[in-house]
Amino acid sequence: MEDKKNILVTGGAGYIGSHTVLALLQHGFNPVIVDDFRNADSSVIERLKEISGTNIQFSAVDCCDINVLRKIFEQQSIYGIIHFAAYKAVGESVEKPLMYYQNNLVSLMNVLQLAAEKNVKNIVFSSSCTVYGEPEDTSEVDENTPLQIPSSPYGQTKFMSEQILKDFQLANSSHKIFALRYFNPVGAHSSAIIGEFPIGIPNNLVPFITQTAAGIQEQLTVFGNDYPTEDGTCIRDFIHVEDLGDAHVAAITKAIASEGFFDAVNLGTGKGTSVHELITIFEKVSGKKLNYTFGNRRPGDIVSIYANAQKAKQILKWESKKTIEEAMLSAWKWQQTLLK
Repeated sequence: MEDKKNILVTGGAGYIGSHTVLALLQHGFNPVIVDDFRNADSSVIERLKEISGTNIQFSAVDCCDINVLRKIFEQQSIYGIIHFAAYKAVGESVEKPLMYYQNNLVSLMNVLQLAAEKNVKNIVFSSSCTVYGEPEDTSEVDENTPLQIPSSPYGQTKFMSEQILKDFQLANSSHKIFALRYFNPVGAHSSAIIGEFPIGIPNNLVPFITQTAAGIQEQLTVFGNDYPTEDGTCIRDFIHVEDLGDAHVAAITKAIASEGFFDAVNLGTGKGTSVHELITIFEKVSGKKLNYTFGNRRPGDIVSIYANAQKAKQILKWESKKTIEEAMLSAWKWQQTLLK
């Protein structure tokens, strides 16, 4: 029997990373997690063991420390890399731009340097729809939509990272690299044992919704109800995190089976949902009335964006399966787990 292929998952204890680890295990890979818990909860490793019933390979390593990271590559035979490790809060990136540029770019360059040194050819990068900026003519964006320089340092790091990946692949033509541009991950694992673990006050909408419903936050403020949309609130493409985990496995599998390339692929549902619609859906599936109010628009928020996800279907043979109702119910069940 062939040995399971080791896939290095940087930031594998994080929200999307942890769900991808489970998807890798389900598809016969051996995930090797690297995470220093600056942006994740240390209990996630035990939670992953509980769900999977297997021992999870894990090292507490800062990806910005190339010498320590190199030891992982020397100790393990790494077959592919899924790189999540990055700071991800738009607002915080505006306040602390150097911290974002330092962490997000240096960690990626270290991973690529070691991929070149150790001849690890299969790489999947966690990118973002922020590289599209505010679409001019339509809310629906495909991979040919012109990229715009993002307004936040966080978005800039994704924009720059994609350029770094392109240039790296040009210089290392046998490497196979996907940049996965995802939209708004929501929901939690069907077991309700892992989910989004916000540290402090949540930056993302859904954990703020669930914490408000649970009484942890007093009130949810919706930023703006005067946008040019049907109900006046922003429109986003909310995709279930379990679907995202499966997409990363599809991408690393496709990379393994291919010749050298760099390619960017959208991951979304292909459907826009307004913030107010999302609240209404949550109230319906949870049976909880949410205490929310409308506030001023938040600087940097774009009006409406959602994915054209046809390329993912064509190239990765992947499409989102779970509904927004399933996502919101799973997020609520996860919040109740956290309250126990």
